[in-house]
Amino acid sequence: MKIALLLSGGVDSSVALKLLQNEGYDITAFYLKIWLEDELSFLGECPWEDDLRFAREVCEITHTPLEVLSLQREYWDIIVTYALKELKAGRTPNSDIFCNRLIKFGLFYDKIDKSLEKIASGHYAKIKYQNDRYVLLKSPDPIKDQTYFLAYLKQEQLARALFPLGKFKKEEVRDLALSFDLPNKDRKDSQGICFLGQVKYSDFVEYHLGEMPGDFIDIETHQIVGQHRGYWYYTIGQRQGLGLSGGPWFVVSKNIDKNLIYLSRNPQIRDRYNKEFSVTQLNWIAGKPPEIENLQVKIRHGKEYHHCTIEFKEEDCVRVILKQPDQGIAPGQFAVFYDEEICLGAGIISGN
Repeated sequence: MKIALLLSGGVDSSVALKLLQNEGYDITAFYLKIWLEDELSFLGECPWEDDLRFAREVCEITHTPLEVLSLQREYWDIIVTYALKELKAGRTPNSDIFCNRLIKFGLFYDKIDKSLEKIASGHYAKIKYQNDRYVLLKSPDPIKDQTYFLAYLKQEQLARALFPLGKFKKEEVRDLALSFDLPNKDRKDSQGICFLGQVKYSDFVEYHLGEMPGDFIDIETHQIVGQHRGYWYYTIGQRQGLGLSGGPWFVVSKNIDKNLIYLSRNPQIRDRYNKEFSVTQLNWIAGKPPEIENLQVKIRHGKEYHHCTIEFKEEDCVRVILKQPDQGIAPGQFAVFYDEEICLGAGIISGN
């Protein structure tokens, strides 16, 4: 079988390459260049040249052909434009989830030779074919598991996806990199949003949206407790970077029309706002909604899950009721649903 492997220059995708090669697959590696160097060069440096250098070194020692595919303009038009639109609307975007659906397992497949039957990557997730459906399963590493970022994929995308790292924990992958003597075996994991590189997220937002000073309001007393830079810099549940004393303060809600950020330092007040919410634009991986109402849900990447019940309001909308409140339920973010080890799908949080 011929495989297209997404190679970032990092440890995970490099180990995935070596594992597939050892199994006898015919691999062509692809480095996707999405860094917006022309638009953002004045803000800071991006490590894409280092990434590409490591990718080339890995391909050289494994005798794997490497193609560099530039998707900068497409990434700007699809992903960056979406992120800026969501921020301006006062919501919290998740570029990585849309990137996986629309770019890595979407547009990328349209651009490569169709003799390449599968797209492989270094994601920590598992795929199983069961009852005429592809099922997305969590990896054994609760921290590194990346099903959250893959939950918006459709059946046809999972059908052509391969995740060689799905059965491993991160420390095991590091050990494999050492045993394979890969040139990037000691390289640290990358952090942050892929198209920004070393650029600070706040600097990117400032360049494109500027500042619009407004008031921080104590939601209990309705008193002004400080000034903020503009509602698009803040997300629901945020407690860092507010610059206020007497806390800890949390962002509870936002008034976009009046450019007001409502805060609280009272846990009971915060919990009142953070136990129920609606989710729209649903993607059920199986192609149909689950038949059970008691599920688990993630509202951000990480090991934390919430037990919840869901109520179907419309075909494309559910109401989620958490067993325990969460202070970070932010409109625009994704809610990803699970039935134990199975990732069922996801939707976009529309509000409380």
